[in-house]
Amino acid sequence: MMEYRPSLRRKVFGWSLLGLGVLGSVLPVLQGALFIALGLFVLRHQYHWAHRGMAWAQARWPRQVEAVEALEARLVRRVRRWQAQARALLSGRA
Repeated sequence: MMEYRPSLRRKVFGWSLLGLGVLGSVLPVLQGALFIALGLFVLRHQYHWAHRGMAWAQARWPRQVEAVEALEARLVRRVRRWQAQARALLSGRA
């Protein structure tokens, strides 16, 4: 079951990565497959087709996809902690 979380920022960033991936498949200086995989990862909660693409990648490279998802979870926790610290600092409770 796909968890749909719409976000304009994620859509713009994901489509930008997919665009770089398409360019990278033609230009020798960019890693096209890497950018396409990152674009699918970013868009997996935005579109059903991206979710299916990530399911395929999970079946093909399970350890790598799990490592990227763990990295994302750590980054989300870190950013939330920084936001809480910034709010506390701004409100004078530091």
